[in-house]
Amino acid sequence: MLDADLCWQAVCARDAGRDGQFVFAVRSTGIYCRPSCPARRPKRANVSFHTAAEAAEAAGFRPCKRCSPQGKSPAEQLDELVIAACQLLQHSEPAPTLEQLAARIGLSASHLTRAFKARTGLTPRAWLAAYRRQRLDANLAQADTVLQAALDAGYPGTRALYTQAGALSPAQRRHKGAGETLRYAIAACPLGLLLLAASDKGACALLFGDDEASLCGELGERFAAAELQRDQQGLQGWLQQVIGQIIEPKQAAQLPLDLRGTAFQQQVWQALCDIPVGQTRRYGELAAQLGSHARAVARACASNPLGLLVPCHRVVGASGSLTGYRWGVPRKAALLQKEGSCPAE
Repeated sequence: MLDADLCWQAVCARDAGRDGQFVFAVRSTGIYCRPSCPARRPKRANVSFHTAAEAAEAAGFRPCKRCSPQGKSPAEQLDELVIAACQLLQHSEPAPTLEQLAARIGLSASHLTRAFKARTGLTPRAWLAAYRRQRLDANLAQADTVLQAALDAGYPGTRALYTQAGALSPAQRRHKGAGETLRYAIAACPLGLLLLAASDKGACALLFGDDEASLCGELGERFAAAELQRDQQGLQGWLQQVIGQIIEPKQAAQLPLDLRGTAFQQQVWQALCDIPVGQTRRYGELAAQLGSHARAVARACASNPLGLLVPCHRVVGASGSLTGYRWGVPRKAALLQKEGSCPAE
């Protein structure tokens, strides 16, 4: 049975997360909509709630043409078009121009760019560049030469590889990061075990886990191109600051950070750092703040390598409840409870 008060809250918030769970109908117009419908909110007295589109139609209401409650929403349709655009970028040689891509998808170039950036955090051109870099990194270790790896990844040659900003050249990455050394240390904390890794620029990873082997394995996967050296003594002071923040959140660790990610990921991570202790934000709120899409923000949060120091645990679901957390929801709940901001489940 539907809770009318909760349903009305979802309608007022245009909560897309409740789409598919119910529809609302408006007696004054005879139309029913999905909760996220962008149309102006009706008066509460005119609204009824139904478990499905079929139930609303059986009651004599017709579907809204704006939000298509009986099928895929406009947002879901755009999701599919962006996925199709990504597939075209991956498999077309040469890569299509923005205008060619938009024509193939059936949108204007400006509309495609807005939809693409909202869902991936990148323009189609930047997304293709990132995709090629990922393929290059995957190919470097197996290829006979850097040139062969570049060609297999879709580059016309190697010149562009050496003009990209980055800590390592393609040749260094191919030889598993010769020239870069990361120090790391592991310590017990109220959340189990934590691993802190640092480069010459600052902390580059803070991972939580239950055993040293899995923590070292995760670090090795993230920084497969680097030489890893354990340095318990050298990082002892930083470890104490991190553990101190877990115990007393208002005493934030003051460590230099070496954040490695795309421009959009960096933007999201900075927004996370701006959330005050004792407060939370919803994915949709961060997305609106950054002019992006909640799913893109969620992906950036999930790729955050610096747990606690970049506080992705302060982001909660659309209803305010806890959602998935890379290092386990119990750890997220413990962190928020300590900060005094854990929502009721």
